[in-house]
Amino acid sequence: MKANYDPLIHEMPEGERPRERLLHYGAGALSNAELIAIIIRVGTKGRSVLQVANTLLASNKGLPGIARATITELEETNGVGPDKAATLKAALELGRRLLVSTPEERPRVSSPSDAANLLMSEMMLLEQEQLRLILLDTRNGILGTPTIYKGSLNTSVVRIGELFRAALRENAAAMIVVHNHPSGDPSPSPEDVQVTSRIVEAGRLMDIEVLDHIVIGHQRFVSLKERGLGFK
Repeated sequence: MKANYDPLIHEMPEGERPRERLLHYGAGALSNAELIAIIIRVGTKGRSVLQVANTLLASNKGLPGIARATITELEETNGVGPDKAATLKAALELGRRLLVSTPEERPRVSSPSDAANLLMSEMMLLEQEQLRLILLDTRNGILGTPTIYKGSLNTSVVRIGELFRAALRENAAAMIVVHNHPSGDPSPSPEDVQVTSRIVEAGRLMDIEVLDHIVIGHQRFVSLKERGLGFK
């Protein structure tokens, strides 16, 4: 019979075990690793479930990376098989759906720094360019942050309709375009400005306001709206 507990965790003092800490202090008192440990339940030979959880976080650069990873990529961590990977992905998806289904509790974007900080930790160390959207409701509450493109951002690759298709799917009233520069320098290129102009013009036609285009570098960002680039 497969064990339904982690023998290494059970060697810990009861007050330090993740599940018991949650029962006594509430989920908010636990670290990300402890919460993941409760979800995946059991470690692997010679490694506790907490060690597996910490490895998952480190190898995927935190919770956002785990959320983006595929089942196959999660299984690359020693101690994570298809069952644990699927359980973890299901838990993260429930969290995402809860966020979307409770508009009064959605985080809001009120400045370029809000938009940049939302995605900075995920995007600043990427090895290739990504273009993502921050989709907003009528109160600037966040509806979602879908990834639209991966790879070099240029006018021949970006199909403006793909951006607005994602916005229409979520019934977004406005959106912010975000992409990263793997070089670490967030200075906008001429192509960035050209793409921005096209997106802004399309937004006027679609009645979806394009509030900004943020370029993320290493711990830095540039707002094209603030610089008057691509926005008339």
